[in-house]
Amino acid sequence: MTAGTMFTASPSTSRRAGLSKSRLMAATQCMKRLYLEVHRPELRTIDASMQARFDAGNRVGEVARSFYPAGRLIGHADDIRAALDETRAALATQGDLILFEPAFECDGVLARADILFRQRGRYRLIEVKSSTSVKDDHLQDAAIQSWVLEAAGCPLASVSIAVVDSNFVYPGNGNYRGLLKSVDVTAQIADLRMRVPDLIAEAQRTLDGPEPELAVGKHCRSPYECPFLAHCDRDAPEFPLSILGRDWRLAERLAAMGYRDLRDVPDEAIGDGMPRRLWDASRTGEVYIDPSAGEALRRLPWPRYYLDFETIAFAVPIWPGTRPYEQLPFQWSCHVEHADGSVEHREFLDTSGDAPMAGCMKALISVVGTDGPIFAYSGFENRVLREAAARHPELQGALEGIGARIVDLLRIVKASYYHPEQKGSWSIKEVLPTVAPELGYDALGEVADGQAAQMAYLEMIDSKTMDGRKQALAFELRTYCANDTAGMIRIAAAIGMVSSVRFDQYRRHRGDAV
Repeated sequence: MTAGTMFTASPSTSRRAGLSKSRLMAATQCMKRLYLEVHRPELRTIDASMQARFDAGNRVGEVARSFYPAGRLIGHADDIRAALDETRAALATQGDLILFEPAFECDGVLARADILFRQRGRYRLIEVKSSTSVKDDHLQDAAIQSWVLEAAGCPLASVSIAVVDSNFVYPGNGNYRGLLKSVDVTAQIADLRMRVPDLIAEAQRTLDGPEPELAVGKHCRSPYECPFLAHCDRDAPEFPLSILGRDWRLAERLAAMGYRDLRDVPDEAIGDGMPRRLWDASRTGEVYIDPSAGEALRRLPWPRYYLDFETIAFAVPIWPGTRPYEQLPFQWSCHVEHADGSVEHREFLDTSGDAPMAGCMKALISVVGTDGPIFAYSGFENRVLREAAARHPELQGALEGIGARIVDLLRIVKASYYHPEQKGSWSIKEVLPTVAPELGYDALGEVADGQAAQMAYLEMIDSKTMDGRKQALAFELRTYCANDTAGMIRIAAAIGMVSSVRFDQYRRHRGDAV
């Protein structure tokens, strides 16, 4: 098709179940997912992390379009026939053009491209992604997209994928030139594109048949967690093989042997190390505690600090001098435990919407001083401190000193503690309820995990958010972050106070430390 030639591919009337590029992408992950996307969409669960990924993609797409002011957006998000008609009319005009979201359909498959260029009669396709590198699923996506366009009569001279350049530093004033880098994938997707007709045929057979019987497995979380996982996993046993976590190869072998419940696995099939610890606790219901960890904790000096950061990472930076996906701290909670058993709480939360990083670090330095161990749950806090030290040279010495005092409580817990109710996870969200149920996260409000905290922060600093709502979100953020650090005291106490005594005895006799 050359410039000015009428777009000749007629809209298909054979699209029996409504195949599209996004649905074919679902099929590449799992044919059962495809079936449910079409026939049982009400079973889909979109969690906060999925929504955040969608939002980031939309924002990056907006920025990409801003680079081409001469571009024309093909709208009609809810009227595909109108989008197809408008695309056809645009391509029938003479000369160069740039189209955003043009719609194409051929052989029952619908696709909407991100950016389509026509220059001197040659067509070039760019698909925009919010990740920082080209991934396998991006190549599959581009292969399907380009196949549909070419089958619909739009020959492509090249296909590229634009991704976020993590080295980009935002200069401010809405200048995002350089945020994206384009990678030509024309050659890389050639083989994938040849397989698209077979994928379409298999997808259509799946949609025309009964719901596929496919077991939950590693594919349910790759490349992203499937929105139907909760539905497909609804009949999972109380102690599924997924408890084995990183030992997924062992889990797959056990599943192939016919096991679904970890408790049913025989002794000779489980192996040693962490799998055996998980298997033993699941079967017996007993808690594992290594007394040596408690002895090491009891030797630590006072005062003891318990620190947790909340950070925000923007695909499209909003503060000058920051990079895409840089973890920028806007909040911390710190509980301070003294030798006499007294506990005080200090906190920081920036609600202004201005860059919070310097104020966040200065406030922390004033609270933790220069002595005493600082407990954090994972190595994330140390990473935030290192990046802050690089960002603020005037604070480098103090921040490096704080980092040197960090004690990773997660490493200690993972090496020395396991409760069967954790179900294979050492997240503080799973460990804390086994130690202090009253500090569990189910009782919190709308901010009950890190992703929700990021979304609450974004809403709080939005200029359109009313003052009352801002105050409510700030309260939720403070409550959530404080729960983490109060919980760390209780977790450390559970390990540090228990040696040879049974954990259930500790649970009966423990006092409220916080």
